[in-house]
Amino acid sequence: MNKKQKAAAMRNEGWSYSDISKALGVPKSTLSSWLKDISYTPNKQVLRRVAAGRGKYGIERHKDRIAQTATLISIGENEVGELSRRDLWMLGLGIWLGEGSKTQEQIRVVNSDPAIVKLFIRWLREICQLEDENITVAMHLYPDSNEADSQQYWQMTTQLPASQFRKTQIDKRLNKSTAKLGKSPHGTLHVTVVSNGDTTRGVQLYRRLRGWISAVTK
Repeated sequence: MNKKQKAAAMRNEGWSYSDISKALGVPKSTLSSWLKDISYTPNKQVLRRVAAGRGKYGIERHKDRIAQTATLISIGENEVGELSRRDLWMLGLGIWLGEGSKTQEQIRVVNSDPAIVKLFIRWLREICQLEDENITVAMHLYPDSNEADSQQYWQMTTQLPASQFRKTQIDKRLNKSTAKLGKSPHGTLHVTVVSNGDTTRGVQLYRRLRGWISAVTK
């Protein structure tokens, strides 16, 4: 059996041009000419090798994505630099403008993102000069949430004592989609400012905030 016949036999057995070229010492260009009329179905060994190659390629791409993401995040952090007091002032005002309640002259923000909640409470403390006794929070959870775990989670986020947590609400609506079950294990947090009898930390602060918003939205 000459090399052309051996090549045809190997091709019919499902071997790739690379395999045949390596086994017989025949260039791939020659094999392409010899075997162009033979229908090709890869054998199991070839398929396993291809799958392993794709898997390795996927892993490398994933590593590259992680490295690139970390680099871009670092670049972004350096571009922002250290927050000034005015930066924090505007950021917190933007959170209240976009996420806050504007009715009944009450300062309240509802969110499930711990970064947003943490930044808003920092704003209340540092910019609005509020004490912890002027900040209350209430968890709104789903039936699949663990209340004790969620309170621990939000206490870590807010650094507020348990005394500032109000009654938890559980969303038990029967017509609510089940698609989101498990996606917000700690629900949402309602952050509310209370005056405790001091109007400068209640309705007067609310009206000042309305003035801040008016100044930046003119």
